[in-house]
Amino acid sequence: MSALTAIPMLKLLPHFGINKYWAAVCLIPLGPVALLWWMGMKLQELEKL
Repeated sequence: MSALTAIPMLKLLPHFGINKYWAAVCLIPLGPVALLWWMGMKLQELEKL
């Protein structure tokens, strides 16, 4: 199940300026939620520019 979230994260994280190896956080239960929150924060920063 974690591969279903880790593989897309490998491709999405660099677009938000986050190292792609952070996708390994998807192996823990709340990891994908934390990464989505982090990506949302980065998206808000990018929208302000």
